[in-house]
Amino acid sequence: MITTVSDFVIDRIQQWGVTRVFGYPGDGIGDFDGALGRAERQGDGLQYVRPTHEEICSLMATAHAKFTGEVGVCIATSSPGAFHLLNGLYDAQMDNQPVVAIVGQQGLAALGTASLQMSNLERTFADVAAYVQTIVTPEQAQVVVDTAFRTAILRRQPTVIVLPHDVQGMTMAEPQPANWVSRSSAVAASTRVTPPLAELQKAADIINAGQKVTLLVGSGARGASAQVLELARKSGAGIVTALRGKDVVSSEVPFHTQQLGLLGSLPSLHQMQRCDTVVMLGTNYPYGQFLPKTGQARGIQVDLNAEQLGQRYPTELNLWGDVGATLDALLPLIQQTEDLGWQMGIAEEMRGWEAEMKGQAMLDFADGANPRRVIHELNLRLPDDAIVTADAGTTADWFGHHIRLRHEMKGDLSGRLATMLAAMPYAVAAKFAYPDRSVICTIGDGAFQMLGMNELITVKKYLSQWTNKQFIVVVMHNDDLAQVSWEMRTEDGNPVWPGSQDVESVDYAGWAELLGFRGIRLRANEDAGPAWDAAFAHDGVTLIDAYVSRTAPPLPAHITREYALNTAKALLKGDPSELDVIRDSAQALAAETVSRVKGALHLGER
Repeated sequence: MITTVSDFVIDRIQQWGVTRVFGYPGDGIGDFDGALGRAERQGDGLQYVRPTHEEICSLMATAHAKFTGEVGVCIATSSPGAFHLLNGLYDAQMDNQPVVAIVGQQGLAALGTASLQMSNLERTFADVAAYVQTIVTPEQAQVVVDTAFRTAILRRQPTVIVLPHDVQGMTMAEPQPANWVSRSSAVAASTRVTPPLAELQKAADIINAGQKVTLLVGSGARGASAQVLELARKSGAGIVTALRGKDVVSSEVPFHTQQLGLLGSLPSLHQMQRCDTVVMLGTNYPYGQFLPKTGQARGIQVDLNAEQLGQRYPTELNLWGDVGATLDALLPLIQQTEDLGWQMGIAEEMRGWEAEMKGQAMLDFADGANPRRVIHELNLRLPDDAIVTADAGTTADWFGHHIRLRHEMKGDLSGRLATMLAAMPYAVAAKFAYPDRSVICTIGDGAFQMLGMNELITVKKYLSQWTNKQFIVVVMHNDDLAQVSWEMRTEDGNPVWPGSQDVESVDYAGWAELLGFRGIRLRANEDAGPAWDAAFAHDGVTLIDAYVSRTAPPLPAHITREYALNTAKALLKGDPSELDVIRDSAQALAAETVSRVKGALHLGER
């Protein structure tokens, strides 16, 4: 029964379709937490998940939105708890995800008086949130909650509701027809926006005129996979996916060349260098240096985020609309091409790239297992319904280079923010959303030490609720913040500084075993396959502690002159891993060269 403002807010968010919230308690949100407890005891269907930290709450809410398409909700107390939410909310903002944060505040009389844990939360969240509002009266609660959810859904951005402690327990009042009182609805407008027919015809004319069309597909095209493939079929286009759009197009599509850029493939780079038409679908791909040169290709962009249209490339036509709805209207205007030479050539080059990636995975390193081999062997064993999360750092490189997501698989990571440690809360949130599916978290030891280790405690707490208990974590154990170490060498020409880069070695498998889970120690390349076989045979939690080389190079598809010169400068300045870096990089480059020569000879024979 709704008696207080807190009761109303809980009921209202359920009207907006919320079934799960991620929260951490505190006195500033105490009355609201009490109402959540009452709702749980009454069995009203709202699940409260409490991980080990507020930052995990907001990252889980963002991941929930990414994996389900629903609004993610996180809850925290006033000042310290609210501040901890910021990183996850920025992840939602930068990856265009609908998340609503409900945060506590000190009582109304304390506002502006420097009281304990009283801070200006509206100012704090003003940059990250598309809408921030404090509820100050019961009559205002309805419109604030509805506006927060409506804005989050329509603008694909985080919003924040600030709930003072005394307001939480006030008697709820139904808004009446009166001056200054709004009566709102718990209904959002449809986002299936379609551009005008005249604009669609312009797009069709550009695509129909193209001889070498490339589709650059992002996460904004999720739900429109069939339409994207039909557009490629009719236009003879090749497909490149942004990292967060990896699961939008199945890896089984032969002319899908995976990602572009530092974490991408050479066939994707060649598509961008050689295409005469590029169509960007639901992506604001941020690395302009890998896009076609100005004047090389005619450009079209389709996106729901109007402010991002035409932001990365001088597009000829920008279409504000939902990718699926726009393609539904566009496809009848696209002429069927008879020339599939461009598309077939892309597929042939991609087969060569896959052979090169396998070759890179088979290399041996002196100081540990090849991290590529670990992920390569995982990819060979992925169940058809698997969900894979990756962290920022070199695990994102291996995810991009070696993981191939088939039809029903899902995969994601912190995209434009690229925050460390997100892989664990993402994986746990995925398990809550899909308790019947296998979830695999790939994470570096630096990120795992941040807050990732804590979340095994959350897994232990909730494991019994999941029908399929298979949850696998692989920790890339190289005692190094590897991505930053390579960036120091390749971007700045500086040697690695152990004081900032070394990660204290921990027995991660032992930590898992301490919690009652299975721990597997992987120390050499030949251990990788058996380790994954054992993990997938276990209906429970497994942590693979993969002792991998810290000098295995995350080579981009194309080595620039600047990349090579900066690396040489770093080594000349006395990099502590100088000899290993030289040896391992030379080995990787040699394997890459042999693979590409073979590929070129094969293409020449055709």
